Amino acid sequence: MIVLSGSAPPADQIRDQIRGLVASGQLASHERLPSVRQLAHDLGLASGTVAKAYRALEQEGLLVTRTGAGTRVSPAATTTHRAVLQDARALVDTSLEHNTSMEETIRIIRAIWPHPNTR
Repeated sequence: MIVLSGSAPPADQIRDQIRGLVASGQLASHERLPSVRQLAHDLGLASGTVAKAYRALEQEGLLVTRTGAGTRVSPAATTTHRAVLQDARALVDTSLEHNTSMEETIRIIRAIWPHPNTR
């Protein structure tokens, strides 16, 4: 499910990947996530690193943690529109076809994304 790579801090990578899994519908509303200890063990990280990522996602309203019920995707979490997902998948395919890294593709998107005051 979650794979660490690149130079970003592990807690940031975990947060970004969980956001993506929810946005893409791969993690559904009410779906249970691994415990902090389990995910930390699976990734070879300290439990505090995973806990930090989970807490940040709880503050964003994406996750809900309840004693005895574990950490789950919030019922309020929404997925991304299907057309956006299809185009994103096409961009990934094109980027891979042209040997463009994920980091470079993201930099390109950030560079061409319109500034909020210009829309």
